[in-house]
Amino acid sequence: MTNVAGKAYAMNVITPMRPRMTWINNLAFMVARAVPGTLSGLLGLSLIHFARWVIIRRSQWPQLGQPPAKLANDYMLFCSNFNGTWDQYIDAFADGIPSGLDLFWYASTKYPNSIPIAPFKNYIRANQIDTNYYYNATPGSGQRDVKLALKLLHAMQDIAARLPSLDDDELTSAFERLLIANQGGLGSPGYAPVASCDTAAADRNRADAERRRWGEGGAGPLQASRELHPLPAQAVLASAAGDDTGEQHAVRATVSAVLGTAPRTAEAPQIDNSAAQPETPDA
Repeated sequence: MTNVAGKAYAMNVITPMRPRMTWINNLAFMVARAVPGTLSGLLGLSLIHFARWVIIRRSQWPQLGQPPAKLANDYMLFCSNFNGTWDQYIDAFADGIPSGLDLFWYASTKYPNSIPIAPFKNYIRANQIDTNYYYNATPGSGQRDVKLALKLLHAMQDIAARLPSLDDDELTSAFERLLIANQGGLGSPGYAPVASCDTAAADRNRADAERRRWGEGGAGPLQASRELHPLPAQAVLASAAGDDTGEQHAVRATVSAVLGTAPRTAEAPQIDNSAAQPETPDA
């Protein structure tokens, strides 16, 4: 999937806005810039690399040599890179700043609000543009990995700057303190952990079931011996037509022989309707 590069997922969402409503988004962005505390719930999410909202007016779309497009709406572009799955991100986003999301997308056409979460996810997915090409300079590192690596780098640069004035004991002590303080930044980059143990177990079980059904490497279904006893086409047609009672009984007998069952028609109670006379209503 081109939306994913290593541990990171790239999301691009474009939502239409009526031009008369665009000023509301401008006002919301001005408030968010003036009062950063309104986004405190978003800033505390360590899985987010960045998130950005941009208003694109009808006259601002790049033409790239094409004739000007006659657009009825302005648009808002939302771009974000994050670690984890799409569902985890949307859940964390809606839980962190539900009122902020409702404010930023308030002017967007048919926006359903961030709570309840199901309509909000449907709205985002309907307006999401999949990333055709996603370059990630650090695919094996998440946002927290990068921060820890920078912390380790700054600590090592600090020791390097003081190196000429340190004797052997002081250097050993400084290096030990660096190792203790930067344990989280000493791991090697790699694939992100699974979303949950249940998800990993489900994937393993699904793979096992597919191998049992289709064979190793998808070579095809497992070979199994089957014994088929097809009924003659003429007998089936005669039974379906309902014209020949004798052939119908023959078909039932053949089916019973194939299935190993005996017809149970003899168990039904026998009713003699020949003596029954219809009742005549009183005059």
